[in-house]
Amino acid sequence: MRNPAGLTVSLARLFIMGARSKFMTCQVNPVTSFGRIISVRGSLARVGLLAERQLPVSEVRATVGRFISIRCASSTIVAMITEVSCESLPASDEYIATASVDLLGEILGDDRPKFQRGVTNYPTIGDNVDLITNQDLRTVYAPSGSDQINIGTLQQDKSVIAYVDVEEMLSKHFAILGSTGVGKSTSVSLLLNEILRARPNLRIFLLDVHNEYGRCFGDRSLVLNPRNLKLPFWLFNFEEIVDVLFAGRPGVPEELDILAEVIPMAKGLYTQYQNSDRLGLKRVDPKSVGYTVDTPVPYRLVDLISLIDERMGKLENRSSRIIYHKLISRIETVRNDPRYTFMFDNANVGGDTMAEVISHLFRLPANGRPMTIMQLAGFPAEVVDSVVSVLCRMAFDFGLWSDGVSPLLFVCEEAHRYAAADRNIGFGPTRKAVSRIAKEGRKYGVYLGLVTQRPAELDATIISQCNTLFAMRLANDRDQALLRSAVSDAAANLLSFVPSLGTREVLAFGEGVALPTRLRFKEVPVHQLPRSEATIATVPSVAAGHDQHFVNAVLERWRGATSHRDVPNDPGINERPAARLMTPVEAPILQPSMGLDPDRFSLLKKPLR
Repeated sequence: MRNPAGLTVSLARLFIMGARSKFMTCQVNPVTSFGRIISVRGSLARVGLLAERQLPVSEVRATVGRFISIRCASSTIVAMITEVSCESLPASDEYIATASVDLLGEILGDDRPKFQRGVTNYPTIGDNVDLITNQDLRTVYAPSGSDQINIGTLQQDKSVIAYVDVEEMLSKHFAILGSTGVGKSTSVSLLLNEILRARPNLRIFLLDVHNEYGRCFGDRSLVLNPRNLKLPFWLFNFEEIVDVLFAGRPGVPEELDILAEVIPMAKGLYTQYQNSDRLGLKRVDPKSVGYTVDTPVPYRLVDLISLIDERMGKLENRSSRIIYHKLISRIETVRNDPRYTFMFDNANVGGDTMAEVISHLFRLPANGRPMTIMQLAGFPAEVVDSVVSVLCRMAFDFGLWSDGVSPLLFVCEEAHRYAAADRNIGFGPTRKAVSRIAKEGRKYGVYLGLVTQRPAELDATIISQCNTLFAMRLANDRDQALLRSAVSDAAANLLSFVPSLGTREVLAFGEGVALPTRLRFKEVPVHQLPRSEATIATVPSVAAGHDQHFVNAVLERWRGATSHRDVPNDPGINERPAARLMTPVEAPILQPSMGLDPDRFSLLKKPLR
């Protein structure tokens, strides 16, 4: 007969071993776990998804794009599923599939958890994998300060708000990429309105290529167009003024040599006129002027033409005189073209208005309107590139010489038109000006925002400087390839989702967001919608009255754009009263000099009726 005491001890040992085994089993496979780590390589890992019988009934499907959490000893690693496959499974029936995940960051601390990018403690084989909880998502996307803007919600969990860090997004530039019709313009309006709300004193300059943002920002913006803009021709550097005179075509070398010689002399003459009280002046020596063709100093067209005519009169060779005559005719033709009034109005009067022009363009002081919308659709097509080049260059140079005291965000719509990857397309100085802002602007408080539907046609050097990217739906393979090369984050595999994104959905990458995220932009109020989306429809209204009178009215506006007469039915009359009726406080009148006509620098040449 066995000893009862020994039997009791044996039973106790078996009970303890069974409890320990059960405890270890719970540790390896808790009810919330749906997989385990089976391999780790750098920032990538493979997860074995447990068979269905081992998953709880309430488990949500683990699929591409979902965030997961990997519980380690000292932290919780946040990762994203980028691929799910049932090929090449292990021989055992423990796993039904495997998933590739990108390790993005980790949550540290128990009492006050905080998320940080990067992984310091890597997972080990067998670590449990769970779908990330709502609380962990809120920890990851919790605003880290007051300088955050709310742009929408996560695609995975609509209860979690997606925030963007304004400082990181602006100081390191950003880009919005997407095909036509995916909500790109609406996204621009949303982001800029939120930025203005977070930083009401930040100056913003928006190049509005299609004249669609005029009503999106209310009374916080000043709308400029060819009817109320004054951008004197002498602010253009040599390449830009040549582009204007030759209508975008290459200049004639002989004529360019003449211009390069006489422009500095015309600047010297104007300086003498301004600084002298005598009428009798001695002609200046071209070598002692001290100005270059690019120095932003005023000069008068009458002096320029006079200098060219004087040289032509000294020539005896008829063929050489024709070159001078063609150059004079070219200058006079552009000068008399009413489409170029914004440049050449009062071109023979003079006046150093550079301070007033910069103050008005870049809102210094802002007077409650920190934003400038430059509507480009009304400018002559031949001169748009030159105008954009001048504006970009002046924005950068002012930031450079002011040591970045007053930051400016320069937003470039349809950026591929001005900074094309193909060096034979577009205007070289414009590309150079945009590139300079992209490379050096942040050092001088000039930030860049690019908006384009064809990133493959955009200069790769420029887009690589944008450290926050908002990628909307892109169907073109070349666009996707360039985007893939521009994204250096560990979650570059997210770009495989780009062709299937819905309207207003976006993949956000870079410094401005906590994690590479698939999110949905929030709804934009009707009054902030770009005009093309708010009012233009493919089906015409039955009550529109498209008769002969309608056609005649359109033709009057069409012809009026290229004549000196006021344009009938100008849409700017009713839609932008703030742009027409500018008080001296809101838009300082350009001041005259030398006692000449006091009205010659008024911002509106004629009152619009």
